[in-house]
Amino acid sequence: MERRQFLAASIAASALTATQQVATQVPAGPAREFYLLRRYNLFTGNQLKLTESYFAGALIPALARRGMGPAGAFRLDIGPETPAYYLLIPGNSVEALAELDLQLADDAEFLKAADPFWNATSTTPAFQRVEISLLAAFRGWPKITPPSSPAASSKRIFQLRTYESPSNGEHVRKVEMFHAGEFEIFSNAGFHPVFFGDALIGSRLPSLTYMLSFADLTELDTKWDVFRNDPAWKKLSSNPRYAYDAIVTNITNLILSPLACSQI
Repeated sequence: MERRQFLAASIAASALTATQQVATQVPAGPAREFYLLRRYNLFTGNQLKLTESYFAGALIPALARRGMGPAGAFRLDIGPETPAYYLLIPGNSVEALAELDLQLADDAEFLKAADPFWNATSTTPAFQRVEISLLAAFRGWPKITPPSSPAASSKRIFQLRTYESPSNGEHVRKVEMFHAGEFEIFSNAGFHPVFFGDALIGSRLPSLTYMLSFADLTELDTKWDVFRNDPAWKKLSSNPRYAYDAIVTNITNLILSPLACSQI
């Protein structure tokens, strides 16, 4: 077996084990997507321009040629360790995402367009570090649902939330909670969710991550107030099975804005 096949197979096997833990607790539904969520840690200056140009001129077009989209490209506006960009890449399988960089390394069209970023030197690096998570879409939210149009997206903000749990069992229970009524409460409060993902590979596991879209911070605050005051939420969150202190140990809350090249 070639090295690249071995790596992809190993990642797929690890991801399968993680997805099976949650699949037993939620109903089956349409085929779901998988996501790569990348965080590019940058320095102010040329790295910002170079990385955004790489997204727009090389990476996102290469993803489109592979039928992988819509891809989201975002700037971190509120959160730790700025500046940073986030990239959300959907795929129909773990294997497609696991092999992506290996395939790009053999893509002449991509390599030509990506050269300033791909071959940046140690004295003028394109980025500081890249952190990657592999996510499986929730059964109850199997596909990305972007805002209605690119024009609408460009004027919006995105909230990226990650919930960490103390154990795999408690994590499964938190995912179950979304399918037991939380999706409907989001809908009733007028939220626009973009995706919900169960982290298969990454840091600070076990965890889940989801993204919401808003017109601005005022709308964000207003809709969360509606959510918290919904009788259905008060009933669901008071269920001992879903007691917050037991199933969630930490929440990371980030505010992003879309880059011009973002398809979300």
